[in-house]
Amino acid sequence: MKRNELRAMLLEQPYDALVLTSEISRRYATGFHSTAGAVYLSAKQAVFFTDFRYVEAARAAIKDFEVREIKAGQSYSALINELLDEDGAKKVALEDKTLTYAEFMSWGTALHATAVRLEDGVEQLRMCKEEDEVEKIVAAQRIAEQALEEVLNDIKVGVTEKEIAARLTYLMLHYGAEDKSFDPIVVSGANGSLPHGVPSEKPIQAGEFVTMDFGCKFGGYCSDMTRTVAVGHVTEEMETVYNTVLKAQLAGIAAAKAGVTGAAVDGAARQVIADAGYGPYFGHSFGHSVGVEIHENPNATPSNSKPLPAGAVISAEPGIYLPGKLGVRIEDVIVITEQGCQDITLAPKELLIL
Repeated sequence: MKRNELRAMLLEQPYDALVLTSEISRRYATGFHSTAGAVYLSAKQAVFFTDFRYVEAARAAIKDFEVREIKAGQSYSALINELLDEDGAKKVALEDKTLTYAEFMSWGTALHATAVRLEDGVEQLRMCKEEDEVEKIVAAQRIAEQALEEVLNDIKVGVTEKEIAARLTYLMLHYGAEDKSFDPIVVSGANGSLPHGVPSEKPIQAGEFVTMDFGCKFGGYCSDMTRTVAVGHVTEEMETVYNTVLKAQLAGIAAAKAGVTGAAVDGAARQVIADAGYGPYFGHSFGHSVGVEIHENPNATPSNSKPLPAGAVISAEPGIYLPGKLGVRIEDVIVITEQGCQDITLAPKELLIL
């Protein structure tokens, strides 16, 4: 629950109150997941509105916000107007990045205070994770790793990509995840050159790589990891590609530190791949932040010239993708610190041949 952090941000801004309407921001603020609701926050009041479906659970779960029920026939704007009037608020910030223009204008017309853009306020807070947030990401990561350890027993010749993806999803839920972070990516053989390939009915064959990119949610926070394993045997080329990707990942991780730019971290890994002759086959960035969403800011990309802040939680996922032949990606999640970074992924990443 982020009431105090949001209020501290609010007090530094030229508006008197803020209203959060997006599902992600409501979850970030209150720690409670719902498909309907609105958060009102001012210097004096902190209120979460939701409907009958969620109100009982919300009152049991939310400690830092007063929970109020919106009844049939009532509107969020009318209830929020009561609070704006009580606070004497002149300006109220709305989530302009998640509301459509029409929605923003509708809210602005309905409210008793002048609507202004919230812009990046909440996103800026989310960039640096606090200890309790990191703990939830670590817990989600441990669940994913437990699922990986078990699913390795299921990867055999003849098993399809879809079957492995379904098994990963089941195992993460079985071991305590509240949901998957995203639909798992499981690709094998020539499909491995598709970085975000969709699991298919293709059966796994001997002499192929199998790449699995997956994660889960715990306490509202996401994990993310990728492991590539081989089945039966590997060629010299497969081993070279794998070791190059691993070397690149370790170089990026070694470069990661508060104050270092995202571009520099990406560049450290990219140089290793380029030096090995595979530069054109690494087409995505080194990493992205994870949190209440699977893709957040800041990122370790060639275009990010801003220094990474301490507390950012970033994926480390270089890859090499040879069209029509194979692909390898290895992904951990790291926490940026003043001294360097902490790799919170414990799953082994040496080349594994099943």
